[in-house]
Amino acid sequence: MKIVDKRYEFVLLFDVKDGNPNGDPDTGNLPRIDAETGVGLVTDVCLKRKVRNYIWIVKGGERPYDIYVKEKGVLGRAHFQAFNELGINIGEASRKEISEKMLLENISEIELPDGVRFEMTDEKGLLFIEADADKSEIKGWLKENNGLVDKGVITVIEQALKDSKPRKPTPDETNKGRDKMCQDYYDIRTFGAVMALKSAPNCGQVRGPVQMTFARSVEQVVALEHSITRMAVATEAEAEKQGGENRTMGRKYTIPYGLYRAHGFISAHLAYKTGFTDDDLTLFWESLLYMFEHDRSAARGLMSTRGLYVFEHNSALGNAPAHKLFERIKILRKSESEGPARSFEDYVVIVDESNLEGVTLHKLLG
Repeated sequence: MKIVDKRYEFVLLFDVKDGNPNGDPDTGNLPRIDAETGVGLVTDVCLKRKVRNYIWIVKGGERPYDIYVKEKGVLGRAHFQAFNELGINIGEASRKEISEKMLLENISEIELPDGVRFEMTDEKGLLFIEADADKSEIKGWLKENNGLVDKGVITVIEQALKDSKPRKPTPDETNKGRDKMCQDYYDIRTFGAVMALKSAPNCGQVRGPVQMTFARSVEQVVALEHSITRMAVATEAEAEKQGGENRTMGRKYTIPYGLYRAHGFISAHLAYKTGFTDDDLTLFWESLLYMFEHDRSAARGLMSTRGLYVFEHNSALGNAPAHKLFERIKILRKSESEGPARSFEDYVVIVDESNLEGVTLHKLLG
């Protein structure tokens, strides 16, 4: 497959109607807004999440289109898997003999965390901490189960954990691990990743060829707060307190309408380093066009991609400054539109295609 060997910039337009495009957890999940200008914001992290989710749906997590940063995922597992498949030794398993009868009975009855294994041999038992075990995960299990699991079991696992001998990969092995991760995971070779984890083999750091800015709304937006009612309660105590009314009040935040604009950049130099191909690029454009179609929820309202304008340079270094190309796309209010904008039809997109020397404009949508 051909590696991307040209520079690209793109402009993405999308809108939201009666929804919250990107809530801020630090402000009670209110829509993100620039406090000084009132302009709405959607972070690059939010947009990348939607791209990842679309790739996962389309490709089903199969390599080389697996996703590294999965929702509720454990990143370290991918590192261990990569090193195991490369045949790189990442340490030695520790083994602890157990002969006390009561302890043997107790340990055989509980479900041990991942990376901890127990086997019976004749009258003795063997507790193993695997070489690729996630120590932080095991320590978390020990903390959660302290007081719930027999103290002797906790102690023997702690001792075995201290005796385990993880091995740090060499710089050459780290490079091999990084290349393997780029090969297997779409989002790593697209967006990059920091893979220097304390709890897993070091796979280095990758700067991805595709970078995106925050999306900003074309005009100011207003965040509305709505009271909502659930016709039920969670507990009997709440029901008794309400005398049978059984209602729960809540809050919901929406933006009546907002048209957002984000900018993106694709580097041929970084694409060569991560192995980002033309097929990967085609899939990326597809994800920007259709990612909102598979991310529906009542909280997000109606979100749609309204425009995707791609500037393709005829060289890896490029033939024009990115900001000059972005300035060729202007969004204006229609003359007959009055009051606050409430639909995409209130705007007109003007594209200047004149004198594009060494650059080709592709209107993938718009």
